[in-house]
Amino acid sequence: MTFSIGRRILLGFGAITVVIVALGFYALEQIGSVRDTTDAIVRRDMAVLRQLDDLGNQARDLGLLRRNAVIAMLSQAQGRPARSDDNIAAWRRTAAEVESGLAATAQLAGQYRTQSITPERNAAWDRIAAATAEVQRSFREVRSVSEAQFAAIAKQDLPAVEARNDEISRLQAPFLGGITNLRTLLDGSMALGQRAAHEVYERSRLSIYLTLAAAVLLAMLVTWMIRRAVVRPLETVMGFVERVGDGDLSGKLDMQGGDEIARLGRTLNAMVDNLSDLARTNRAATADLNAAAAEIRASAQQQAASVEEQFAAVQETAATVDEITHSGAQIGKRATEVIATAQATAQTSRQGLRAVSDTAKAMDAIREQAEAVAGNIVSLSEKTQTIGDIIET
Repeated sequence: MTFSIGRRILLGFGAITVVIVALGFYALEQIGSVRDTTDAIVRRDMAVLRQLDDLGNQARDLGLLRRNAVIAMLSQAQGRPARSDDNIAAWRRTAAEVESGLAATAQLAGQYRTQSITPERNAAWDRIAAATAEVQRSFREVRSVSEAQFAAIAKQDLPAVEARNDEISRLQAPFLGGITNLRTLLDGSMALGQRAAHEVYERSRLSIYLTLAAAVLLAMLVTWMIRRAVVRPLETVMGFVERVGDGDLSGKLDMQGGDEIARLGRTLNAMVDNLSDLARTNRAATADLNAAAAEIRASAQQQAASVEEQFAAVQETAATVDEITHSGAQIGKRATEVIATAQATAQTSRQGLRAVSDTAKAMDAIREQAEAVAGNIVSLSEKTQTIGDIIET
């Protein structure tokens, strides 16, 4: 199947357009992937961060409530009105919230561990889950000792309350340190998340660059194919046309295929063949014209020779006419003399036979001259007839 040049160009630009559109969709997909990854990391980390912030605040509240309960008991022991029940109830509600918050943190850590995008983030969530379990253990110890202190407060057992303060302080330090450690681990996990998002971004950017390079290579390939299929054959055709314009009809275009340029090449070859035939016909006609001109030139030369002969005959005729005129003048003179002689003879008829004899001789001479004149006139008439025939020719 032969594709025309227009279809080839449309196919090439269509391929480039499809690649560019695909590149656009791919870039949008990569950008969406980066956005989704970043959103997931931020959403997860922020959820745990808020949970840890709440735990930190609640841990401080626990300390304040327990201290307020102890102070209220001491105030009652000194006879001042104070109620420790409210602080203890608030402490227990806060402790329940802390326990629930730690459980939720452990649950989130386990859930996000299965959804981690990198092994580093997976390990970070494992560390957070382990640290949360350690904080839960520490909090249970603190809660157990605190409940024992609250029981001593309810009994108004001041020595037992004071004895529990040191133990609670000793156990509360790992609990608060564990919350701080959770915050530190979460900060490290957030840094890993940012690095993972940056890696996803870098991979997306690299893939987009590679796709752009592929699109550029495809555009260069399409350009090369267009040059090979269109521009180079057109340059060949233009060179051939210039040679034909300079008069070189010996060349031929070697065009294969069925596209427009190939058909144009075959048409030009047929045109050059027709021009060659026309040139050969013109050369033959020119040769015929040259031969006819040579014949005309020879005929003209013959006519010139005939004219020269006619001119010579005319000159000869003119000489004959002059001779005849001269002879006629002599004849007239002789006739005058004869007349004079005849008159003299008539007057002198009596002069004798001698004069008659002389007269007879003169008459004979006149007759001879007349015959000669007649012959000359006949010859002149013939030459005049010949001149007339030549002039008619």
